[in-house]
Amino acid sequence: MIRGLILARATVKAAATVPEEAKKIKGVTDAYPVFGRFDLVIFLEARDFEELKSAALKVNAIVGIKSTETLVEAT
Repeated sequence: MIRGLILARATVKAAATVPEEAKKIKGVTDAYPVFGRFDLVIFLEARDFEELKSAALKVNAIVGIKSTETLVEAT
């Protein structure tokens, strides 16, 4: 099992809806808005790196996300 998280910047309008959209993606375990440099944090869990990468690409494609930074667990 491998874990990761995505720190995302989103439009003001999308910040409220992206977490629910992200939670529909296989591999996303949690998502919520935050204060600070980023607008959202999205937690991922997958069997392997390829599955994690697939989930991250789907999150990046959500309408309203402007940019992301993906962090992967160092094992």
